[in-house]
Amino acid sequence: MKATILSLAACLAFAGTTSLSAQDFPTKPVTMVMPYAAGGPGDTITRILAQAMTGNLKQQVMVENIAGAGGTIGSQRVSAAAPDGHMLLLIHVSQATNPFLYPNLKYDVMKDFEPIGLVAELPSVFVARKDFPAKTFAEMVAYVKANPDKATYAHAGVGSAAHLCGLLFAEATGIKLTTVAYRGSGPAMNDLIGGQVDFICDQIVNVVPNVEAGTIKAYAVTSKEAAKALPDLPTADKAGLPGFELSVWYALFASKGTPKPIVDRLTASLNAALKEQDVKDRLAKLGADTVSPERATPDALRKHLQAELDKWGPIIKKAGVTGQ
Repeated sequence: MKATILSLAACLAFAGTTSLSAQDFPTKPVTMVMPYAAGGPGDTITRILAQAMTGNLKQQVMVENIAGAGGTIGSQRVSAAAPDGHMLLLIHVSQATNPFLYPNLKYDVMKDFEPIGLVAELPSVFVARKDFPAKTFAEMVAYVKANPDKATYAHAGVGSAAHLCGLLFAEATGIKLTTVAYRGSGPAMNDLIGGQVDFICDQIVNVVPNVEAGTIKAYAVTSKEAAKALPDLPTADKAGLPGFELSVWYALFASKGTPKPIVDRLTASLNAALKEQDVKDRLAKLGADTVSPERATPDALRKHLQAELDKWGPIIKKAGVTGQ
């Protein structure tokens, strides 16, 4: 009887602590893990969001870059973190593709994270070396179809946005691309500018400066509508590949088991950050659009992630690519 009373008291004390921590969250600085190297678009988006959430959480939100293995190392760190909301994961579409690229993952993307909400989306752009013979996107597609062994497609590594766009392009056109893999967008873009490779489809933030400088040639954007950063560029759908669309989305997750009141607090903080005009403006300069409040929620992210898993699984399996 005495043991039962003590156990009950312990449970009540734990419950009280959990309730208090949820009410007072955060009780210490929050770490937002960006599972890719510093300097890329994902890193920039993470730092913009962390700064805004620092203001409304009244605690420092620090960015930690834990790069490697297509984002899986940083993701695993968060999946194993204490479920108290003080370590978060900001990751892009690779959350939906890594289960197929890395079949021996030590975490489950649907079961080992608590979704907080979608953050932003940005399109990719098909670009080529400046002296590439095709004048239009339709001509570019036709040229690559006619010269599959000659035309070289660059990407920034397995699981990168450029790699995924190449897989989707190959699926849509039936072309077996001759690919050249790089360790990051920077080296790939440098070789594209230098003429060592022919074309790439990469996140808009990585291509706009060089398009504007005239060092590369732009053909089409992968969004449904024209991109604000390159308003004169047609969509791939209208320029030669009907139905082709690719959105590089970014989303925020916590570790599994994070109490709902803390998840709700983080979701409210995310939405408050996305409503700030400074955040909207800074993301717009990257070519990214903040998502609507309805999409910056756990339920919306959960449904979106499942839909993306359903989309990318067959494409990656058919291509037979792996990150291991």
